[in-house]
Amino acid sequence: MLKKSADWINRTCLAEGFDLGELSFTFCSDDYLHKINMEYLNHDTYTDIITFDYSSADMVSGEIFISLDRIKENAQRLNLIMDNELFRVIIHGVLHLLGYKDKSPSEKAQMTSKEDYYLSLLPDLE
Repeated sequence: MLKKSADWINRTCLAEGFDLGELSFTFCSDDYLHKINMEYLNHDTYTDIITFDYSSADMVSGEIFISLDRIKENAQRLNLIMDNELFRVIIHGVLHLLGYKDKSPSEKAQMTSKEDYYLSLLPDLE
């Protein structure tokens, strides 16, 4: 599963014109991610993902922190399978590293479209 996931992320980066450098994922609790949000971003809110971008020119690198508590809650609230929500958030973080934003409605629409597209390319991980 890990190899297929890594290949999927690598193919996403290549399709967007970037090479994949060093990328780390930390799967954590709401409380842990909230502390990071407060300490590094000065945001007193819970979130499902925080991405730290260390990319350069055409090489994507970074750290992605994902709250499994948020993923589980979002999946329940949206009536989704937890793994599907997890992979959406994973590719969301990768897309941020590729330069996509999601602050404005048009940016959010583009981000969602890209998420949907790359999720459709996700191989069967079983």
